[in-house]
Amino acid sequence: MTTAPTRILSDGVPMPVVGFGTYPLEETDAEAAVRGALDVGYRLIDTAASYGNEAAVGRAIAACGLPRAQVFVTTKLRGRAHGYDETRRAYAESAARLGVDYVDLYLIHWPLPRLDRYTDSWRAMIDLREEGLVRSLGVSNFTPRQIDRLYEETGVMPSLNQIEMHPYFPQPEQRAAHAARGVATQSWSPLGRGSELLTESVVIEAAHRHGVTPAQVVLRWHLQLDALPIPKSASPARQRANLALFRFTLTETEVAALSALARGRTGGDPDRHEEF
Repeated sequence: MTTAPTRILSDGVPMPVVGFGTYPLEETDAEAAVRGALDVGYRLIDTAASYGNEAAVGRAIAACGLPRAQVFVTTKLRGRAHGYDETRRAYAESAARLGVDYVDLYLIHWPLPRLDRYTDSWRAMIDLREEGLVRSLGVSNFTPRQIDRLYEETGVMPSLNQIEMHPYFPQPEQRAAHAARGVATQSWSPLGRGSELLTESVVIEAAHRHGVTPAQVVLRWHLQLDALPIPKSASPARQRANLALFRFTLTETEVAALSALARGRTGGDPDRHEEF
């Protein structure tokens, strides 16, 4: 069984560098997939209120037999719960669905700048952390300017920003902005969901050279760019492969060749996307 090494976030909280994503798994499928992921060695499970699978994820964690402290649980605040009081209620509902006394990492899922309430939510999250209900605070899909606003208004910098990132959208400027602020980059859609990324010749050729799968090549690319991927798969074989990333290293030329596949984002634009 492979387990991922950990990275120490800026607030001192250790987090596995590879996690298991659960979008868009639902109910029975989500529970079975998370249970399988924990069985093969994943120790970070990523969910969100808007995914509708927190209860299923919680059942899998409760049934896995691992001590709670060994499972790093991430969930996210949905758009309709922005605001101070709304965030506190939403957190309590998420924790109840998950069946946990605390969440390891709590993220604002999208900034929703039209509402302009994400700083109120951030203040509530800071209080939740001070009360021991959350260990680490982060955001998802935030721009550097939005991250700076959180810090300017509260004095607390997010420990992590979870963003769309894959070789078709490598986000060099965003990653550099994170690094300058001590913010970890975590990658959603790390394999370019719904794209032909894994059939690209540079990916396949690198996989042949290293004796690994195309998905392993792409996930290793994330790690070598200091980004932390959260792949999703319901297949036990692919779950194992997606975690087995620590016995080979891509060359600088291979990393650059994958980054050169850049095309643009496939998901929402943080300045305009609305998720409720």
